[in-house]
Amino acid sequence: MVHGPEHPHVHSSEAGTGPGSHSQVVPVQRALLEKNQRLAERNRGFFRAKNLLVLNIMSAPGSGKTTFIEATAQALAGRARLGVIVGDLATDNDAARLRAAGIPAIQVSTGTVCHLDAAMVSRAAQQLDLDSLDLLCIENVGNLVCPADFDLGEDLRVVLMSVTEGEDKPLKYPPLFHSAHVAVLTKCDLAAAAGFNRDLALANLRRISHHARIFEVSARTGDGMAAWAEYLLRVRQAPKPDD
Repeated sequence: MVHGPEHPHVHSSEAGTGPGSHSQVVPVQRALLEKNQRLAERNRGFFRAKNLLVLNIMSAPGSGKTTFIEATAQALAGRARLGVIVGDLATDNDAARLRAAGIPAIQVSTGTVCHLDAAMVSRAAQQLDLDSLDLLCIENVGNLVCPADFDLGEDLRVVLMSVTEGEDKPLKYPPLFHSAHVAVLTKCDLAAAAGFNRDLALANLRRISHHARIFEVSARTGDGMAAWAEYLLRVRQAPKPDD
């Protein structure tokens, strides 16, 4: 298990709580993000040299990220080899579950930090045999706020939204949904039981994530997973901007 640094993460609501605090917080946050961006670009170059397609998978807690990754590995079996970096505040439960399913996985314990950053991903990646992989999934910490600010060196940002969360998540958390290249509606087998309004959810996604590719899946039943797998294979074969 890789442990993340115990660095403070300052939210905008915490700014301005003391004399001169806002002027102090803004430069610190800017410096933190600039350093992360440099490391992310280094990660991106390293991953591309390894011919990896890298996904940054983000969602609220309980949206089904780990189950979705398991189902993705099954849908790609025999065609692409998948490894995972998992971020959580504590425990290595998800990584252990993925390894039990035969998927190489490294857990990053972030402690009090509510997101992964590029440095954490770099350290974790050193513990995976990247030459034996085609696809690297980074399962970010369950959070719809902080991960939006941190580039990890990924090719695709993938945001998951389960049908049990309600239709207005994109409207409540626009930065993360707007930053996504792909939006995935998960647990679609529960839509009727949850009283899910599909048309409204899709309209909200298209309003905020208007440039994103949208998939509707059920990892439990497998519905929609074949189309998702084919999309990943096409993207992996497509030339990168620097190629």
